[in-house]
Amino acid sequence: MRPTFSRTYSRRLFLGSAAASAFAFTLLPARAIGANSRLRVAGVGVGGKGSSDIDQAANLGEVVALCDCDDRMMAPKAAKWPEAQKFRDFRRMFDAMDGKIDAVTISTPDHNHALAAALAMERGMHVYVQKPLTHDVWEARWLRDLARKHKVVTQMGNQGTAENGLRKGVEWIRAGALGAVKSVHVWTNRPQWPQSPGVVARPQDTPAVPAEVDWEAFLGTAPTRAYHPAYHPFKWRGWLDFGTGALGDMGCHTANLAFMALELDHPTSIRAESEVPNRETHTAWATVHYDFPARGKRGPLTFHWYEGKRPDGTKNLPPMDYFHGETPASSGCLIVGEKGVLYSPSDYGSDWKLLPEKQFVGFEGPAPTLARNGRGDQGMKDEWAAGIRGGPKPFSSFDYASLLTETILLGNVAIHARVPLVWDGPKFRFTTGAKEATQLLRREYRKGWTA
Repeated sequence: MRPTFSRTYSRRLFLGSAAASAFAFTLLPARAIGANSRLRVAGVGVGGKGSSDIDQAANLGEVVALCDCDDRMMAPKAAKWPEAQKFRDFRRMFDAMDGKIDAVTISTPDHNHALAAALAMERGMHVYVQKPLTHDVWEARWLRDLARKHKVVTQMGNQGTAENGLRKGVEWIRAGALGAVKSVHVWTNRPQWPQSPGVVARPQDTPAVPAEVDWEAFLGTAPTRAYHPAYHPFKWRGWLDFGTGALGDMGCHTANLAFMALELDHPTSIRAESEVPNRETHTAWATVHYDFPARGKRGPLTFHWYEGKRPDGTKNLPPMDYFHGETPASSGCLIVGEKGVLYSPSDYGSDWKLLPEKQFVGFEGPAPTLARNGRGDQGMKDEWAAGIRGGPKPFSSFDYASLLTETILLGNVAIHARVPLVWDGPKFRFTTGAKEATQLLRREYRKGWTA
């Protein structure tokens, strides 16, 4: 199945105005749930981050099905909800439970996000998908189109979106507190898992697959390879076939405040600096530059991403002048405007200050216009459930999250293409660097793992 790509991208989202973002209600979704009805919830991937995702979703309804490729991850949840149906393969779960699930959380490794979400949405299920929304750039556009087609309520799990501090920062930047914004700088303390330079090739030994693990279900859409504990659990994130590296892991968190506040659309060019990539794992360090054209009242700007440690062993960071004497946090964001800098020493954009501080003494920001939440990860599920019941569209619905994810993942394409790229977002194509990069937009799914 192929998505229908729109020729233009509408930015009249719920975030576009105070009235739209805080008070507008959506049309009732395909599988609307009454205010007094309990949601029938399922979880795909219920260990790691999936553990809290299904726990929080359970606060909003009844857990009717659980799916995990590893019985060790499944066991605590199976004990917690003994009446729930248990599965190792999400394809089997969706077939067996079609019509019996209203909403599903998807917290698998990155490479299986899109297919699990697509199969659920095609059956009218509302979906909550962990960040990054997808493994491939193409998949993000595909999921957005499917969500619109099937009129389901969606949310991506970048929980900083629910923080009141992030929403206040969005209001202040849009109100002009920084004046014209010229650049954005985002850095991370990742990678924190095995990848280059320590790991650049697959293990040579082939231990037996543990009885507790369904290796075929773990591989899912990824190419066939032998089981090894170097991949599962958790260590998958640094491997190209399974994870999206530091950019995918943290970009949808730490760039979120700037992306939302500045209403960024498609970048027009992307270029990257990094070590020479290998064929198996993500690079040890990278700096990625995205150029965004002027839009509305906002002028052109460049977004810079920094990850890892440079060859000399120093942490890859933005220029120190932008910190105005502040010690850089391990991860954070700088939004640089003509009047000053917004500095967030937080992965989630929940805490921030304006620099230089003396310049903003007595400064009064705008009156609140965006609905407040302040309940973090649980608040993300609360807004998702409210949307399912006909309330406001969630702040990180796929209309927003797909574009954020596309942009972030284009950075990985630039890293591995090794050439500057010119991107036509509405037409979903490269106009420069196409030969090297187009094949990196979408991978082929393994036989039997297609929508």
